[in-house]
Amino acid sequence: MSTREIRIILAGPRGKMGSAARQLIANTAHFQLVAYLDRKQESETGFSDGQVQVYTDVEQCLSEVEADVFIDLTTPDAAKINLEKALDHHVRPVIGTTGFSEAEIERLRQKSEDKSLGVMIVPNFAIGAVLMMKFSQMAARYFDDVEIIERHHDRKLDAPSGTALKTANMISEVRSEKAQGHPEETETLEGARGGNVDGMPIHSVRLPGLVAHQEVVFGGSGQTLTIRHDSIDRGSFMPGVKLAVETVINAKTLIYGLEQIME
Repeated sequence: MSTREIRIILAGPRGKMGSAARQLIANTAHFQLVAYLDRKQESETGFSDGQVQVYTDVEQCLSEVEADVFIDLTTPDAAKINLEKALDHHVRPVIGTTGFSEAEIERLRQKSEDKSLGVMIVPNFAIGAVLMMKFSQMAARYFDDVEIIERHHDRKLDAPSGTALKTANMISEVRSEKAQGHPEETETLEGARGGNVDGMPIHSVRLPGLVAHQEVVFGGSGQTLTIRHDSIDRGSFMPGVKLAVETVINAKTLIYGLEQIME
């Protein structure tokens, strides 16, 4: 883990995650904020900072600013573009959005290895959420039947969440595909049983007042097991952001998920 000064560009500074990330950078002695990337001009209610340059064009930002790490807390579509641009400019991306397909991840992994640059794509920066996924994978060795319920704020763009999909994929690594429920089960309302990954239903809830919450419910003969994690505010994600930045600076490949670097 590096403790040398790490120069950071932050994309998405106006959001709640961006605001928390600004505090993290300011409060971490070996982090130096060198630029912001924001899609709006200041005159269009965009972000402004009297001390650090704010760019609206990623190419211009990366061309003019010398940086080590590019933290992206924007949207999946923007993050995919920004990730590629960062690698092209020899800057290591830490991506805090989801929506990458397996094919995209493998292609980007090859590109990162060709350039000997680390990349981190993190569906969930909360350390507790990563432990929840690990515990769920452990439990899946003993319980065949499982459903995932994820709850997020109503401004979230994708459903199901990247964390729910990652959890399901981790469970699938140790569990054979299984059709759960009654063999003649029917939905009288389409979608009532949620999405499906290898027979595991995933249910998404979107409501104001929520931040990020997930429970993984296992069922067996005469018992159930529920593994749940709740992020109460965005501060819960910042230790994971710090860990990702300090890891990517020395990595030479793409790392998908904090669980890959947590023992």
